[in-house]
Amino acid sequence: MAERSSTLHLRDGTTIVGTSFGAARSVAGEVVFQTGMVGYPESLTDPSYKSQILVLTYPLIGNYGVINPEKDALGLLKTFESSGIHVAGFVIGSLSQNY
Repeated sequence: MAERSSTLHLRDGTTIVGTSFGAARSVAGEVVFQTGMVGYPESLTDPSYKSQILVLTYPLIGNYGVINPEKDALGLLKTFESSGIHVAGFVIGSLSQNY
């Protein structure tokens, strides 16, 4: 995965520079935090985070992968909150390239 520099600009003037992964585009949104140690696939697909920039506080993200989107007997996804990603942006402390 090619690394690109990215900047998070906050309303109070704070600027945070990091490395970007995923889609190369500019987004705006409310910055919110999630403190769980697991469950980032569920957080990404949770409609309550729609148009928000989600910051995960746990330092290791991506080290266990994402499981297949299996459906239950009613046709609902077992491991995701919905069928798509709703966050506008995703901020993590450290990205695992291999799991």
